[in-house]
Amino acid sequence: VQLQASGGGLVQAGGSLRLSCAASGRTYSSYAMAWFRQGPGKEREFVARISRSGGMTYYRDSVKGRFTISRDNAKNTVYLQMNSLQPEDTAVYYCAADRSQVVRTAAVQYDYWGQGTQVTVSS
Repeated sequence: VQLQASGGGLVQAGGSLRLSCAASGRTYSSYAMAWFRQGPGKEREFVARISRSGGMTYYRDSVKGRFTISRDNAKNTVYLQMNSLQPEDTAVYYCAADRSQVVRTAAVQYDYWGQGTQVTVSS
């Protein structure tokens, strides 16, 4: 599976962005998908995860109620809608694919990664 993330940019605090991650390969729907982020000088951290069917989602506490992960298996694409963005959300955002159906939040457990897209939130 090859992943291509897009949609990042510069936004003011309180604004919104929608990230997309397009996947190649016929087995895309066999993978749970997730978004991670890595801020300046920080380790990569889990943001959100969605099951193969899209029926189950999981978020880190700091983004609950602000971010929404979704997927369109017909388009081989996963999305991250980010609302009420704050400066602390500034990071490079990565999409990732996981063969396991167990909810996992450690980056090392994911099988495939996109190249990342920069999100910058100004105060």
